[in-house]
Amino acid sequence: MKLHPISHFFLPNLHFPQSTDLLQGIPVGLSFGSIPFLLKAKLSYSQIAIFSLSSWPYSLKLLWSPIVDAVYTPKLGRRKSWIVPIQILTGILFYLLGHHIDAMMNPPPLAVEEITTAGSDAVHHVPIYALTYSFLMTIFFCATQDIAVDGWALTLLSKDSLSYASTAQTIGLNCGYFLSFTVFLSFNSSEFSNKYLRSVPQEYGVLGLGDYMKFWAWMYFLVTAYLVFFKEEKNVQDNEDLGIKGVYSTIWKICKLPHMRKFVFVLLTAKIGFICHEAVTSLKLLEKGFSREDMALSVLLDFPLQIFFGYYAAKWSNGQRPLKPWLWAFYGRLACAALGMLIVAGYPQNQHPVGMIYFIVIMASTILSSFMSTIQFVSISAFMTSIADPIIGGTYMTLLNTFSNFGGTWPKFFVLEAVDYFTKNTCSIPNEKGEYLSCTTEVGKDYCSQMNGTCQLEKDGYYIVGTLCVVLGFFMLVFYIKPIVRKLEQLPRKLWRLDSEKD
Repeated sequence: MKLHPISHFFLPNLHFPQSTDLLQGIPVGLSFGSIPFLLKAKLSYSQIAIFSLSSWPYSLKLLWSPIVDAVYTPKLGRRKSWIVPIQILTGILFYLLGHHIDAMMNPPPLAVEEITTAGSDAVHHVPIYALTYSFLMTIFFCATQDIAVDGWALTLLSKDSLSYASTAQTIGLNCGYFLSFTVFLSFNSSEFSNKYLRSVPQEYGVLGLGDYMKFWAWMYFLVTAYLVFFKEEKNVQDNEDLGIKGVYSTIWKICKLPHMRKFVFVLLTAKIGFICHEAVTSLKLLEKGFSREDMALSVLLDFPLQIFFGYYAAKWSNGQRPLKPWLWAFYGRLACAALGMLIVAGYPQNQHPVGMIYFIVIMASTILSSFMSTIQFVSISAFMTSIADPIIGGTYMTLLNTFSNFGGTWPKFFVLEAVDYFTKNTCSIPNEKGEYLSCTTEVGKDYCSQMNGTCQLEKDGYYIVGTLCVVLGFFMLVFYIKPIVRKLEQLPRKLWRLDSEKD
């Protein structure tokens, strides 16, 4: 019996790529999901923007990918030479952070006198820069591991199965993201723990962030031990003769291809239209009173849909127009961004928890947005895999993924900063110096309340920035991105490789 092409991946090669992708998803879920949610009560959007910089290594891994692709120990293997030490280092960092993260995230609150001196936007002494540096290093390790895994996957999978590699990556990463977001936030919540897991209510959840990180530190060690002793790597010749300098030179030549320059510009700008929605909308709902446990529930509902529809998105992307799903989902993500602003604007005041109808609307909107994102990810990844030049192995994939990831990373910092810049929210009663202080954080709101004042929101920068993003994204899609993408996907595959220059 002839197996479906995807079976070549899901049978013999399933355990390695997905286990490593799952491990990558653990810190990614914390950095991109849980940590900002936990910090929102103490930080302004500008301060969360600082922490968002910790995700940049995932979008800049191209800078060191040639080193990962070219330097290795033959005895251990080209990819294992990097995956093994990186996973050990990540496990060590996770274990060390596990002993200190709870104290860093929950320092003693400031006294009223200290708030008066420091300003109403004081942040409970949260060491935001130390947190950012710590997770920046963690994401750097994950990005380096991802370079090696991408290169190994290209040699593990059959030619017919390459278009399904992105689906498997989606499953692995989302498993880790799901555990670090939905599962962790639920068990970390005192409300969830007291309602379902305890007979005697307590102030904290059953699972602390420190214990969670220490558990996964040991999982990193165990998976690495399995990889060392039970997983062999075939010696596949790809760019062994190029060397580091040759790989950098090859990357530069690829970037100079006329069609590649157009593709790179699309990747760097395509996510501007919905970046405000994906970076701020969930935090706005939390700010208005929606529980983070209910927000994380959307990931639980969305998880099986991503697996199911991700597979069919890969099939859809396997035709004559591989980027057609990507373009359709682009419209969907813009629509979800506009819908997100309407949902935030219509949030029921003084109602906790929200009614069932509004809860369903939030869940449906969140799942729909994530679904559109999954379609785009699978479609663009399948297209990248199909045009990748095997002469430099995983580095070509890393080149393309770098620009795609950075397109969703670089705008986030500026969007979060802009939301605070355009927001005007002040306390109705001045402090002892006669100053009307801002109350953009929970600390400022508490201080204003202690002064018997109220926080007056005169202008919400979220709607200004969100509207600008959607309008700009729509016009870019219609008048630039769509025409360019239709031309690029029709190009012969050989034109994406350097040897085409010789023809």
